[in-house]
Amino acid sequence: MVPVYAVTGGRTRSAGHDLPIESLVTATGQFTGDLQPEYRSIVVRASRPLSLVEIGAELGVPVGVARVLVSDLADAGYLIVHAPAPASVDGSPPPEVLSRLLEGLRAR
Repeated sequence: MVPVYAVTGGRTRSAGHDLPIESLVTATGQFTGDLQPEYRSIVVRASRPLSLVEIGAELGVPVGVARVLVSDLADAGYLIVHAPAPASVDGSPPPEVLSRLLEGLRAR
């Protein structure tokens, strides 16, 4: 495997995207044969909705690096990014986000 910093070109921030770590991504179904293994691995994993944190953990890379890789894939049309709903005025997450979090925790 190529070191991740080589894949990202040393970037630690995605260009033009500020993806929250709780963003979910799903694959678009495009052919991935021409992708580097790190990118292909993300697209294959994203056949089901997957968060940036999960991607980082499964690849063993920092979340910032996962964010750059996901941003590259989204720009190229391999992934769809589903950003979370904005927080309420007081900063607390919306009830539907808390419900989904609770469902996910119960499923594990």
